[in-house]
Amino acid sequence: MRTTRRSTLAALGGTIALSTTAGCLGGSGGGSFPSDCDGTEVETVNSLPRPALGPEDASVTVDVFEDFACGHCATFTNDVYPQIESTYIEPGEIRYRYFDYPIPVDENWSWRAASAARAVQDRTDAETFFSFAKGIYEQQSRLIEDGYQFIREVADDNGVDGCTVATAAKEEAYREVVEADKQTGDDRGVPGTPAVFVDGELLENYAWDTVSAAIDGQLADTN
Repeated sequence: MRTTRRSTLAALGGTIALSTTAGCLGGSGGGSFPSDCDGTEVETVNSLPRPALGPEDASVTVDVFEDFACGHCATFTNDVYPQIESTYIEPGEIRYRYFDYPIPVDENWSWRAASAARAVQDRTDAETFFSFAKGIYEQQSRLIEDGYQFIREVADDNGVDGCTVATAAKEEAYREVVEADKQTGDDRGVPGTPAVFVDGELLENYAWDTVSAAIDGQLADTN
């Protein structure tokens, strides 16, 4: 994952939920648009590749469904994902795929932040998408406080024009892409977020011990 100056900020804390439902289940919010970004134009996009890291031919696939406004997703991304990345993604052991699943925890920002992240992906690559997502989750409370400005700053940190990404959020330019992911989650029985699947099997929780045990088990079966 690409490191930005925002990565040095303190990550959000949280306790790993151990229930069979993933954690986040619903809520609402707002924000103001930067006046100097007025007039920025973006096109509506209805299809994008899946944001993914790791070899396409990896023997194990991990699918994660998240909502950018979900506190449990912030805990997962800040505390659990780095261990998955260093233990399995960087050595090329797994294919890690991200799916948007706006419950929505926040009626506005669950969707807007997802569109912003896809705007970053569309203009760069999967690595930058994940770096942007990490920046959002690290200071997630700012989505509700000043979402557009926050999105703009994180985009700029990752080398993407902040006004363009903030506009994509405002106009929900990637809504169809996000809705398709949500439908996939519904079809797969996602109970809440984050929902972690290892080779198609939904895990009972997103704790590191649970995730690593499932991955190790699948790796052992394929070797």
